[in-house]
Amino acid sequence: MRGTTVPTIVIVPGLREHVEDHWQTILAERLGDAGRTVHIVPPPVHNRLSRDAHVANVVEVMVRITGPVTIVAHSAGVMTTVQWARWHDADVRGALLAAPPDFGTPLPAGYPTPDELATHGWTPVPRKPLPFPSIVAAGSNDPLGSLGRVTELARKWGSRLVELGPVGHLNPASGHGPWPQAEELVEALEQGWCRTAPRPAS
Repeated sequence: MRGTTVPTIVIVPGLREHVEDHWQTILAERLGDAGRTVHIVPPPVHNRLSRDAHVANVVEVMVRITGPVTIVAHSAGVMTTVQWARWHDADVRGALLAAPPDFGTPLPAGYPTPDELATHGWTPVPRKPLPFPSIVAAGSNDPLGSLGRVTELARKWGSRLVELGPVGHLNPASGHGPWPQAEELVEALEQGWCRTAPRPAS
């Protein structure tokens, strides 16, 4: 790991309510039990669909942290992270960006429409390289974003792509629950793996 300071873990959830058996919740508990400092970005109290409100909550968490951070984002939390990175800076050692949705195409029923996403500031999605190392972890059958579209986002962001296979949207509805590979990918980020040749996904 570069430097001697262990990064603080900042977990950026998606738009849905907190779920106890979500892998991000489980990961936060496991890393906390291992002695890591973990902050979970809370959802906005008001205007839950507002991009600016979600980004503001990331800013509020980041300003309380001294030293480097490692970001762990899921779903719309990935979009929050890339939106935050457009205007704000921090000592980010790396970001694990899991199951980013494709806001450029209509989402399944029950999710925000393209017009709602545009009205609340989520589109257009930033496509410039991120200012920190990142890994995009994507499934082959995610109903919120095809692997082809997510692969293109990863290329634009300068991220290493890890293909996870048929894991759906990597949430409890698709059987996750614990996702042990998240810890491996966090470690890989902090060891600088994504600055070198990628290894095969497990």
